[in-house]
Amino acid sequence: MHILKHSITWIGILFVSNICNAQLPGSNSIPLFEYNQDATSRWSSPENRNGVKGQGAKENQGAKGHASDPLEPGQSTSLLDVDGTGTINRIWITVSDRSPEMLRSLRLDMYWDHEKTPAVSVPLGDFFGVGLGRTASFQNALFANPEGKSFICYIPMPFRTAALIKVTNESNHRLSHIFFDVDYQLAKNWKDNNLYFHAIWRRDTATVPGKDFELLPYVQSNGRFLGVNIGINANPAYPESWWGEGEVKIYLDGDKIEPTLVGTGTEDYIGTGWGQGQFNHLYSGCLVSDDKKQQWAYYRYHVPDPIYFNSDCKVTIQQIGGTMKSKVLEIQKANVPMIPVTIDKDGKPITLLSNPMKLDDPSLPEAWTNFYRSDDVSATAYFYLQRPVNDLPPLQPVAMRTYNLKSR
Repeated sequence: MHILKHSITWIGILFVSNICNAQLPGSNSIPLFEYNQDATSRWSSPENRNGVKGQGAKENQGAKGHASDPLEPGQSTSLLDVDGTGTINRIWITVSDRSPEMLRSLRLDMYWDHEKTPAVSVPLGDFFGVGLGRTASFQNALFANPEGKSFICYIPMPFRTAALIKVTNESNHRLSHIFFDVDYQLAKNWKDNNLYFHAIWRRDTATVPGKDFELLPYVQSNGRFLGVNIGINANPAYPESWWGEGEVKIYLDGDKIEPTLVGTGTEDYIGTGWGQGQFNHLYSGCLVSDDKKQQWAYYRYHVPDPIYFNSDCKVTIQQIGGTMKSKVLEIQKANVPMIPVTIDKDGKPITLLSNPMKLDDPSLPEAWTNFYRSDDVSATAYFYLQRPVNDLPPLQPVAMRTYNLKSR
């Protein structure tokens, strides 16, 4: 018992040590006990925008004179606009209206090194780790929301010559309060292996059966796929069925038709199985699991299992669900768009695409049947590139982002 107690203690110490000393691309992280003479700490907030030295808390004689700003419809505000070399280490934001409509209508843009095209252009709510314009109380390796009322990002974001972060209110309503802190460090030197942070959000309100949804459209550069959060509004036209049988595919460095990396299913990708309930872990989780509203929001971050690419990358997820064969036949008879894919026979799949058979063939067992389907899917993908722009399509219009949102 004495030995076991000490073993558990050392495991805990090693775990904490690994977390404290973990590094992501572009991070200036060093052990907590070491002095970093290359770094100059700055905070950008409404009380001292951009963190100008010696210029903080000047309003109202230093007594909380400017903690927040309003944001009118169509108005933008800069959270950070600085020249120099550095790394953003933490972003914290809270807003007075946290409805799905507002969180999808607030656009978050990030520009590096004076580029005219943003490397990040996403709905503010979805960017911070929960899909569907929803909030939740959680913490993982990259994001946190302590009580469901604020938004924190810990992803390190290096910049060589400049950084600009903007929030734009694309709703028709006035936002009375936006509070923020952008915590960054100025550095003396740029490291040649630094990568620029990027993110993209996409939504398809009715995916096409047989066509994979692109989590990360094709990008060219060397870099790293950091991960994704995904939101699902399951289509009620497929009653008593499961939506999450699709496999994640990652195409790397010249892959055209077939990917190099492929998983075994949706819940498998985030480390669970046999369905997808609510859970919150460091690198994967499901923050919304709502059978009544048919909504799920889940994430997977490739921190301990990095995915690097040398020339190009694309990430997709199949739109496949499943239920028992008799239920699938009922869906077919209702003329709902679907394509049978496989049927289970004693643990082995009968492949219905490579060996075409009608699903009502009496030789097929009454068993679990996978099929292509159509759902409302959205996703925020996070990645690093060696260059500060990504040439991906711009953020979809606010009408698409806010269409048919469901309240919390």
